[in-house]
Amino acid sequence: MPLPAPDMPISDPLLTMEQLAAIDAAGREILERTGLRISDPMVRRRLADSGATVDSTGETVRMPHDWLKTRLADAPRQITLCGRDPDKDLVLGGGRVHFGNGGRVFQILETATRRMRPTVLADIARAACLVDQLPHLQFFIIPCQAHDLPAAHYHLNDFFQAFNNTAKHVMGGCDTVSGARQMHALAAAIAGDAEKLRQRPFVSVITNPISPLTLDAGTLAIIDFCAGRGVPLTCAPAPMAGATAPVTLAGTLVQLHAEALGAVAVIQALHPGAPVLYGAVPSTMDLRRMNLAIGSVETAMLNGAAVALAHRHQLPIYASAGLTDAKVPDAQAGGEKMLSYLLVARAGADYIHLAAGMLDSGNAIAFEQFLIDHEMIGMIQRLRQGIDVTPATLAVEEIVATGPGGNYVLADHTVNHMMTQHFYPQHSVRMPYDLWTREGEPTLVSRSRDQVRTMLANRRDRLDAVCRNQIDKQFPEIRHIEIEENQRT
Repeated sequence: MPLPAPDMPISDPLLTMEQLAAIDAAGREILERTGLRISDPMVRRRLADSGATVDSTGETVRMPHDWLKTRLADAPRQITLCGRDPDKDLVLGGGRVHFGNGGRVFQILETATRRMRPTVLADIARAACLVDQLPHLQFFIIPCQAHDLPAAHYHLNDFFQAFNNTAKHVMGGCDTVSGARQMHALAAAIAGDAEKLRQRPFVSVITNPISPLTLDAGTLAIIDFCAGRGVPLTCAPAPMAGATAPVTLAGTLVQLHAEALGAVAVIQALHPGAPVLYGAVPSTMDLRRMNLAIGSVETAMLNGAAVALAHRHQLPIYASAGLTDAKVPDAQAGGEKMLSYLLVARAGADYIHLAAGMLDSGNAIAFEQFLIDHEMIGMIQRLRQGIDVTPATLAVEEIVATGPGGNYVLADHTVNHMMTQHFYPQHSVRMPYDLWTREGEPTLVSRSRDQVRTMLANRRDRLDAVCRNQIDKQFPEIRHIEIEENQRT
């Protein structure tokens, strides 16, 4: 089914224009009056040279309105995140909505036994293999930590497994600037050289401010390294309402907006024109028990509202949807995920991460959940496509010809339009009850589990043999693994 047209109207029922303007103004006021803590003295010096107000006795950098306006004007309004094939390129900006996975979790749920185990390098390869074959997931984010790897070569290996198992755009977090260097050297080798990678960046990097209002030295070093080499970035604040941000939703949005705009401005001051996404990963707490409530309706509302704040400054946004506090694929997971998909996609988010595979308040993934979420995202994309009203779809002549008491099952009109007018899920159960019992009472989860096995069996290397051989010679620290189901440990 074709994706929605990029100029489809965007709807955000959460904020009026007056409310949106008030939050935007308050966020910019925070940057002017309080600013961000910038932990790197060299970055503070560079920001001071660009006209920001630097506290001479501390680490605070305040951002006057005119300075902020100038820096934000340097940020690209449209960014292309490339796949290794041009047909997988993602153009962010202009109303297009893209979904992908996300994470960096430490556990994976094996749904057949309901056993949680630590994630390993093979799980990154498996997840990339699945995403590569799921058309409604348009980019891949490295979803988990490889506990079987030494820290020194972690990013070299996790990015290699991503590149070798999907040709879609790859994004990942880097713990250190050393890890970012590993990623960049590997990607440049695959591209041909660093300049070819700059021209067609098929990889991007996630960084995060520390809420409230802090950019630490390690994050700044990664930002400086990547932005200077044309690697697209997001610097995505993750404030928690009632914990690391005000308990009120409006207050959390004010702080998030200040952190996100401030990060964009810092990146533009260091490297004008660098490709950067406004980042937003807000969440809430269940303050009755001090538990993270990442699947709450308020978390969905915060993420939907953040889209409008980013678009107010014509900035593409890295937004969040598809999170749940449920521990297994169940009704709670479906309800929480679908609510956030609806709010964030209808708001027109450019790049929606965390949208597939996530469980347990963002602490775990499950392979079956990737397929379940993909099916729900397909429904959302069908919703965004809208109802096609043309002389052909109005079907007046077909209705007249069929007349009272007829049917349309074998009509040419039905055959001609059935595949474009309807979304057909692959794993949801649509059959009479008697047939369902005869087939062993399959469920969405069991069908997805069977399909995971099939998809992993169909895996193929996405880097050709010549490229893999060259990489092996240049990077002897890369570990090769098997990803078949019976190899899981």
